[in-house]
Amino acid sequence: MDFGLGTPRATAFDAAVAALRTWQSDDAPMQLHPGDLGWYRRFGAETAAADVRTWSRDGRILAVGLLDGPDLLRVTTAPEARDDQALARRIAADLADPERGVLPAGSASVEAPAGTLHEVLGEEGWAAGEPWTPLQRDLTDPVEDAGVRIEVAGPGLAEERAAVHRAAFEGSKFSAEHWLAMAAGTAYADARCLLAYDDAGNAVAAVTVWAAGPGRPGLIEPMGVHEDHRGRGYGKAICVAGADALRGLGSSSAIVCTPSSLTGAVATYASAGFRPLPERLDRCRE
Repeated sequence: MDFGLGTPRATAFDAAVAALRTWQSDDAPMQLHPGDLGWYRRFGAETAAADVRTWSRDGRILAVGLLDGPDLLRVTTAPEARDDQALARRIAADLADPERGVLPAGSASVEAPAGTLHEVLGEEGWAAGEPWTPLQRDLTDPVEDAGVRIEVAGPGLAEERAAVHRAAFEGSKFSAEHWLAMAAGTAYADARCLLAYDDAGNAVAAVTVWAAGPGRPGLIEPMGVHEDHRGRGYGKAICVAGADALRGLGSSSAIVCTPSSLTGAVATYASAGFRPLPERLDRCRE
């Protein structure tokens, strides 16, 4: 079997997004989503394309990875390749060889859904890493009102959207320019950015949601509450609003994954009707 490892550029990046769309289903393990690539595009088209890896056979993409930081690869495989031992071992070999340009030598982490690749990495000496909690909300029925004013953030609200994000995530440098770069990507055609406001007109929380097409799960990435407005139910409200937006885009469910150590985040999603799923573990190499 011949596997081609590629570093997508331009249209190839969009091909990876398109492949990920078709791989999403409610009965699949939590995995890399087109919205993950869409959110990463905030760093610009060239950077985003340079940090995506694909594995192909006979011209067809069978695995997509996102180098989400210098030593973290988030990777998933096509449904028909989930139990493909040859593909899993090829990916594991590429991860072990820094000359392949997937991961550097030394300590690194891999986020992969449960399945053959995860098992092969364990056999190759990758230890169990950080636990994450996936959560899912079914969108068959209408979503309740969020209870606060919600606005869809377009270019005119990009700076306000960015300011809420910076106030929600310590150390973030997210800017209006980042938002515009993200919104210019093909993945954003199936996305919405929402802002929640308090009674005084202050933007207090934000969420970006990414659909993958009708009848497929949509992703929340990211969600945050302004540090000055926490503990007042705005996290629940913006999650409910995000679920409603995804239902409007045709999504079958809303999904999100957060570190299990962030118990407050897990509780917020649960309060908004998201059901915790079994924990998943990264694989790590010292």
